[in-house]
Amino acid sequence: MGWAGFAAVFAGFFLTHSIPVRPGVKARLVGLLGRRGFGLAYSALSLAMLALLIRAAGAAPYLPLWYQAGWHRQAAQAGMLAVCLALAFSIARPNPFSFGGARNDAFDPHRAGILRWTRHPILLALALWAGVHMLANGDLAHVILFGVLGGFAIAGQWLIDRRKRRDLGPAHWAALDSARRAAPRLQPPLSRRGAILRGLAGLAAFAALLLAHPYVIGVAVV
Repeated sequence: MGWAGFAAVFAGFFLTHSIPVRPGVKARLVGLLGRRGFGLAYSALSLAMLALLIRAAGAAPYLPLWYQAGWHRQAAQAGMLAVCLALAFSIARPNPFSFGGARNDAFDPHRAGILRWTRHPILLALALWAGVHMLANGDLAHVILFGVLGGFAIAGQWLIDRRKRRDLGPAHWAALDSARRAAPRLQPPLSRRGAILRGLAGLAAFAALLLAHPYVIGVAVV
């Protein structure tokens, strides 16, 4: 695959990821599939496009900017363990500050959990994912790929802050954020059983990624 093919797959990736911000298209798909069906279908499409994009970067002309050192792969594995745990403790949790929150009206800023450390744990996990993969893949195509995706994950935090501040009202948003930041950094979980299950889910996801990586992406990581 040449640079034109890589660029075409990149364009297709961003085209499919524009669906949630196109109200007309999203509304028609939700009407056809239902809200849950849309969520499942869109998640599957996003993962498939991401895998295709990564494969396209691997098939693009190889122009090395730096070579992989022995510790790069270990750093990427440690970073991905952190990514999986962060996602496990973030997904489907109340979060009025970012996207993907569930039961946001039940959010308690004094018991914010992982939100005590960041308003956007999912985007931060995506930025870390991109960073550790760029470290371990120093050729031009992968640097472009992971640099762009990591940059969007970082910039997205600022964009969502601006939108949520407008939606919640500046005063209410600021009060919630101030209470969140004033909470203890370390506190016992609201549910010990729930915390254990989420931790196990993160470890299981990490193990599944290690096993599936050579088949989905085409590169063994162990």
